[in-house]
Amino acid sequence: MTVDHDRLRRDLTKMSFEAPTLSFAFYGRVSTEDNQDPESSRRWQQSLARTLITPRGGVINEEFFDVGHSRSLPWQRRPEASRLLAALRNPQRGFTAVVIGEPHRAFYGNQFGLTMPLFTHYGVQLWVPEVGGLIDPDNEAHDLVMSVFGGMSKGERNRVKVRVRTAMASQTQLEGRFLGGRPPYGYTLKDLGPHPNPAKAADGKRLRGLTPDPQTAPVVQRIFGMYLAGYGMFAIAEALTRDDILCPSAYDRARNPHRDGLAWSKTAVRTILTNPRYTGRQVWNKQRTDEVLLDVDDVALGHTPVMRWNHRDRWVTSNELVHEPLVEQADFDRVQDMLGLRARTATSPKRAHRSRHPYVFKSLVHCGICGRKMQGQHSHGVAYYRCRFPQEYALANRVDHPRNVIMREDVLITPLDTWLIQGFGPLHRRNTITTLLDQAHTGTPTAAPTALVEGATIAECDAKLARYRAALDAGADPGVVAGWIAETQAEREHAERHQHTPVEEKTNVPARYSEEQIIAVVEELGDLVAALRNAQPEHKLEVYRSLGLHLSYDPETQTVRASVDLAAHRWDSVGVRGGT
Repeated sequence: MTVDHDRLRRDLTKMSFEAPTLSFAFYGRVSTEDNQDPESSRRWQQSLARTLITPRGGVINEEFFDVGHSRSLPWQRRPEASRLLAALRNPQRGFTAVVIGEPHRAFYGNQFGLTMPLFTHYGVQLWVPEVGGLIDPDNEAHDLVMSVFGGMSKGERNRVKVRVRTAMASQTQLEGRFLGGRPPYGYTLKDLGPHPNPAKAADGKRLRGLTPDPQTAPVVQRIFGMYLAGYGMFAIAEALTRDDILCPSAYDRARNPHRDGLAWSKTAVRTILTNPRYTGRQVWNKQRTDEVLLDVDDVALGHTPVMRWNHRDRWVTSNELVHEPLVEQADFDRVQDMLGLRARTATSPKRAHRSRHPYVFKSLVHCGICGRKMQGQHSHGVAYYRCRFPQEYALANRVDHPRNVIMREDVLITPLDTWLIQGFGPLHRRNTITTLLDQAHTGTPTAAPTALVEGATIAECDAKLARYRAALDAGADPGVVAGWIAETQAEREHAERHQHTPVEEKTNVPARYSEEQIIAVVEELGDLVAALRNAQPEHKLEVYRSLGLHLSYDPETQTVRASVDLAAHRWDSVGVRGGT
C-alpha cells in the first residue's frame, strides 16, 4: 500500500494548529455613578475582553450588560447579572466561560467571594483581563487580586459620592445653581442658556433656573399673607378650596397621579410655609439617601436606599438671591417663629416611646366613604379606628363626609377570626382545596367558601353617585366629577352582574396554578389562621398583613367588608408564639 506522505503531513499540521474554539459570555456594567456614557463604556469593556480571549481562540456568544444599576447591588439584584447566574444552571447555556470587562465595575466589596463558588459549582470558567486570563479558584494569589479589586471598587464609589456631594454643595452655596428635580409650587423652570460644563453643553444640555409661575405664585403669596394675619393652616386650606384654587397635586396631575387632588390639605399649606426657596435663595440637601440592609438576617442581599429628611442645620443655602423671591426674608422668618411658637405651646415635648396600645388592624382598615386609611385611637381602654377626613382636607371640597367615622376594634376580631378559621381550619381545609382544584381544572368559577366579594355594593354606588351629583350642582369641576361618576357607574354595573351570584362563587384561582401550588397556598393559610385565636395583638397584626387582608368600614350600615386575595400568594411565613 502506498502512502501519500505530503497529504499526511498536511493533515497533521492542520490538526496541530486548529485548537477547539472557546465560547464565552461577556458581562459588563456601567451606571450613572460611573459618570460615563453607557454605549462607549460597553464598547471599551468589550474591547478589553476580546483582547484577552481572541488570541486564545475565544468567541463571545452572548452578552450580559447592566446599565444604570449601582455596583453596590449584589449580582442577584442586578437584572443582567441575575440572568447570567440563571444561565449558569442551564446545561444548554451556549458558553463554557465568562469574561469580565472590568472587574472593579463587576465586583464590589466581597461580591467576588460570594459569586465565584457558583461558577466553580456549575463548571464555568471566569476570565478577567487584569489576571491575564482564567481565574484559578484554588490560587490564593488570584483570590487576593480579586479581593483587592472589590475593595478598590468600594473605595472608588465612596470617593465619587464625596466628590459629587461636595460639588453640589459648592454649586448651591456659591453659584445658587438649580440642581434638578421638580420646581416648588409657585415656580416654573426657565432656560438660562447652555450648560457651563463644555462636555454637557456639547450634548445639548441646558442650564435651568426658577421663575415665578403667573398662576400659582400669587397663591403662595396669599398663603403667607393669611398666615401672618392670624389664619390657621386649616382656615387657609378652606379658603383656597372654597375659591376653586387647585391644590398642588391637582395643578400638576402628571406628577401626582397617586393623589386625588380633591382639596387643599393642612400638610400642603405647611410645606409651602416652611420652604425657604420662596425667599429667592436656592436650597439643597433637604433630604439624604441612607443605605439600609435589605434583610438583617441575610447581609449578602445588600442594602436598599431610603430617603430621609435632614435637620435644618444641614441644609445648604445659596449666599445670594438667585431667583425672584415670592416672600420677603423678614416675613419668612416671622412665619417660622410663629410655627415654632405654636408647636411649643400646642403640644408637649416629643419623646420616642413604644405604643402602649397595639392595634390589631393597624393600616388595614379603610374608610368606606373616602377610601383613606383609618387612624387608631384609644378611649377609656378601648381601641377604635377613626377617619377624620374633614380635619385634614378642606370642607369646601364638597365631599359628603361625617366629621368623624369611628369603628370599634373588639367587635370585629372574633367574627373575622371565625370567618378565616371556618374556611382554612383543619375540618374545612380539604373541602377548600378540592373546590379550588376543581376550579383550576375546569377554568370556571366554583366554590371558595372563605372569600368575600370585593368591590362596592349597589347601595354604596348609588350613595356615591348622589354625592357626586350634589357636588356637581354645588359648582365642582365638571371634568373631575365626570371621571368619578364614570368610575362609580362601572362599579355599579359590576355589582349588578354579581348580586345574584352566591358569595362562594366569586373567588377565582387562575388556571395556571398547579395542584401542588394550590395545596401549598391553602396549607400555608391554614397554618397562619390556626394561630390567630391565642396570638398577641402585635402578632395578629403580622398574620393579617401576611394574609393580605383588606378591611373597608361603611359607617352608614356599620358593616365591614373583609377580603383576602387567594391567587396572589404574596405572603411570607411568619412565626406566631413559635413556629407555624
